[in-house]
Formats: sequence, C-alpha cells, structure tokens
Amino acid sequence: MNPFTVGLDAQRRAVEAATEATERATDAPGAGARIEAVEVGETPNEVVYEENKLALRRYTPESVGAETTQDVPILVVYALINRPYILDLQPDRSVIRRLLEAGFEVYMIDWGEPSQLDTSLSLSDYVLRYLDNCVDEVRLDADVDDVHLLGYCMGGTMSVMYAALRPEKTRTLGLMAAGLCFAGTGGVLETWGSEEFYDPAAVTDAFGNVPAEFLDVGFELMDPVNNYVRKYLNLYENLDDEAFVENFARMEKWLDDGIDVAGAAYREFIQDIYQENALYENDLHLDGRHVDLAAVEMPVLQVIGEYDHLVPPAASKPFNDRVPSDDVTTMEFATGHIGLSVSSSSHADLWPAVADWYAERSVTPDDETAPPDGDPDATDLTAVPGVGSAYAERLRAAGVETASDLVDADPVELADAADVPEGRLRDIVGAAADLD
Repeated sequence: MNPFTVGLDAQRRAVEAATEATERATDAPGAGARIEAVEVGETPNEVVYEENKLALRRYTPESVGAETTQDVPILVVYALINRPYILDLQPDRSVIRRLLEAGFEVYMIDWGEPSQLDTSLSLSDYVLRYLDNCVDEVRLDADVDDVHLLGYCMGGTMSVMYAALRPEKTRTLGLMAAGLCFAGTGGVLETWGSEEFYDPAAVTDAFGNVPAEFLDVGFELMDPVNNYVRKYLNLYENLDDEAFVENFARMEKWLDDGIDVAGAAYREFIQDIYQENALYENDLHLDGRHVDLAAVEMPVLQVIGEYDHLVPPAASKPFNDRVPSDDVTTMEFATGHIGLSVSSSSHADLWPAVADWYAERSVTPDDETAPPDGDPDATDLTAVPGVGSAYAERLRAAGVETASDLVDADPVELADAADVPEGRLRDIVGAAADLD
C-alpha cells in the first residue's frame, strides 16, 4: 500500500462500494425510505436553561416509567465536537435512558455550534462560565448542593478541570473515554496532534473556528479502510435487514452532523492538553487559576473502551494515580470509543453497573450538616453546605476554623483572603448562619 495515496485509494473504493449499495437499494423495497426517515434523540426532554448557543436539557425518570428515584442528579458533559444525541441514539441503545431507568434525573449540555462571533471562546469560557452556570442551574432546579458529573471524551477532560476548580459542587466525577494523559500513550490523536507535525494555530488563523469537515476528514483517515470501505460493504450485504439498515442510518446521521469548534478552545486543547500534557502534569491554568488535581478528592469513575483507538486506555488510566481520591473505580469494557455509547453489549452489561456506581454515591445523610450537640462553634467547615475539602483548606488558611468563625467574618475581606468568589462566599456564610 502506497502511504501517499492511501486516502485517495480509500475514497475511490468507498465511492465504488457506495455506488453498489445505492444500486442495490433501488431493488430493496423501502430501504432508502427507512434511511431517510430514521429518528434519533427520541427520549422526551425539556430545555431548562439557555446561554449563547448552549441548551441544557432535562430528562426525568418518569418519562421512561422508572420505579425508583435517586437523590442526586447526573449532569452529562458532552464534547465540543459532534452532537450529543449519540448518547440517546435509539431507545435500546440510549445512555440517557439507562440512567433514567435507574431512577436518575439526567441533565445534558448541548453546546450548540459556535458562530464566527464565538471564535475567541476559550476553555475558561466553557468550563468556568458555561459549565459552572449549568451546574448552578441543575443545583437550583433539582434542589441539591452538588451534582454527579459524567463527561464524555473531550467533555470528560473539561469535567476534570471543573471538578478541580469547583469541588464543592461536584458529588462525583464520572469520566467516559476521557483524554487525560498524553505522554507516549500510543493514541492516534496524540500522534496527529503532536507539536512536531501539527500547529493548531495555523488552522484557527485560516478559518477562525475549526470546520467540522476538517475534523471529519481527520478522524476518518485514522482508519480509512473501515470508514471508507468496509462499512459500505456491510450495508450492501445487509440491505434486506431492516434493523441493520436503521442502525446504520442513525450512526451515519450522527457522523454527518458535525459542528465547528471555537478556535481559541480548540487551539488551547491541542496545545495544552495534547502537546504539553499540562492537565496530567498538574500545570494547567484557566483564566489564571490553577487546575489543581489535588482538589479531586470526590469519588472518580473511569469508563474506558478497551479497543478505543481515539483515546486508548493508556490515555485515561494513569490519571487515577494523579488524584488523591480514595474512591476510584475503573470499568474497562471490550469495545471502542463510540461503542461505549451504542453497542448492545455495553447497554446490557456496562451501563447498569455505571448506574449502580452512581446510586451507591447518591445517598444524602438525613442530618449531615447538623452541628454537634447544637454548638455551631464546634461545627467543622466541611459540615457547612457548599464547603468541600478544597474550600475548607482555603478558609482555614485565612484563619477560619468553624461555622461560627464564618458567621463572624467580613465577606469581602474573607473572599479576598481565601480566594473564594464573593458571591459564593456570601452563600456559604448564609448557610453557616442557618446552622446557628
């Protein structure tokens, strides 16, 4: 095989295979109509929050007839690439439905597609503004202090950033095929994005936002035989199988429904996460704030595809040793990057186990924040709603040891001394006062 013509050869074979499949489709009654009429993302939902292009969708367990309910909702943080309905592709292969059936209220961020006015949106904008606003909306809407996160792919990487910066709002950190470590892990994306071969600034300087078509071609050429040839031959051989045709059509609909990526965020992600490995090395900063992995003390779940060629296990597993959490679980399943979402085996065996993991960490003690013996002077900071271990450490460094100390403090001065947003600190002070 000539490496310089592999792409062109693959495309030629793809055209030939697709032509054969199209010709046969005319002889297979209804095949073309089924492909055109296929539906995706059918689980009922309601948009509860919007900001710029973003829409936060809420799914309720009642919509699927769930018989149990959980105390803490799950917020799904999807990637900035492609549409999130891959997690709700069809009823029998819907991650959203599996979580709903387990009794969880599920919220999912649909980032939308950035316009040319959004080229300057950075990772800080997505993590510290949009994601933080969505978490606050979920907390308000569900009346909870913190939420379960489930981040998929790039959304998982951003979820780690968020959990490190906002640990007090993060009950658990779930990561699904998340790229976290890029130091010779063997992933195709790591090679493709290496500093030696690729300068993301050249792309963003030329286009502003990174075009979906540019990303699509890059991903497809990572496995040209499967992406350009074999899948069309499989379609050709199964045109009489209605279920196969509909499954194929749903996947093609999603694959063809790509979206552009904001230029600044893309450039930062390639340079900082892939090329510099800054997140794993605990050297990442967003808007001047250190994304300190030492703050990731909440329970962590890693869901990994054993045969994931985009984000291989070696790009995820080492992260477990970089965080201080004493509750870390890894579920490695025999499938690929997309198979985690849509394979029938993952829905039969993997997602029930994931739901159980979240359920075990969803129980909220009845009186967790009550001061010992009714004495607020003896109440530890972490018993105050909104104060996790990271905030407690900052407050103690500023001279605040108990809930009573919080009540007596000057919010403006303490916010500056403890490096806690003033608005957030006023909420914490109010919660401490309620304990008195």
